[in-house]
Amino acid sequence: MPAPERIPPGRVSSVDLLAKGELTVRGRVREASNAVLYCSVSYEGEQAHCVYKPVAGERPLWDFPDGTLAQREVAAYELSEATGWGLVPPTVLRDGPYGQGMVQLWIEADPSESLLALVEDEEPGEGWKAVGFAEVGEGRTALLVHADDVRLRRLAVLDAVINNGDRKGGHLLPTADGNLYAIDHGVTFNVDDKLRTLLWGWAGEPLPADASRTLTELAATLTEGAPLATRLAELLTSAEVEALRGRVGVLLGAGVHPLPSGEWPAIPWPPV
Repeated sequence: MPAPERIPPGRVSSVDLLAKGELTVRGRVREASNAVLYCSVSYEGEQAHCVYKPVAGERPLWDFPDGTLAQREVAAYELSEATGWGLVPPTVLRDGPYGQGMVQLWIEADPSESLLALVEDEEPGEGWKAVGFAEVGEGRTALLVHADDVRLRRLAVLDAVINNGDRKGGHLLPTADGNLYAIDHGVTFNVDDKLRTLLWGWAGEPLPADASRTLTELAATLTEGAPLATRLAELLTSAEVEALRGRVGVLLGAGVHPLPSGEWPAIPWPPV
């Protein structure tokens, strides 16, 4: 696929461009389990590339209501924006060539930046956090590690808040300008504990001060009647919004990164 064009500076925001622009399908991302279409979008002289995931192309899941994955992707973006961390690309819910779906700004990752690695040592090196040992063939194992990076640490907190059931390595998109974006948030906001992630390196460690402040501010924005809570009520069930409030409260009360529950596989498969 060609590299996406950056949105030039102008009066049209990324969200307006995605929500109001004309979508043209350019191709399909074949590796995805659901229908994921690569598109261009144009509006008032500005253009960019984006991903369009129509609800009609979602595969049913036993533990999520049918036809709700697109809404969950948008809810994850709304939560990310509320934290001020900007970890999820601009995402909207709109009609497209194949019906209603999620439309998200395409992010071009910097291939030179590595956030995950397999090492033969039993302990992670400086600047890395251990996830666990993995089989690498011929009876050998290697230690899976992720970078000890403030951006990843914030993402680990966000994933705990949204109850992300599928944080894989391929969902991490570092960019050449130093930002980190995370994608694929369809299996989030379940009322049951579904947290599965590769970012367990900080499990049990105290939350950073900035994360605790952000969670405190987030709790206030989730009170009933607040704008964020009202917006999320359009995307999630009332039980899911209440469970979200509960997770924020539990994180604040514990003051530490969560540990695997032991009742659900801790790491998604395949991990990348």
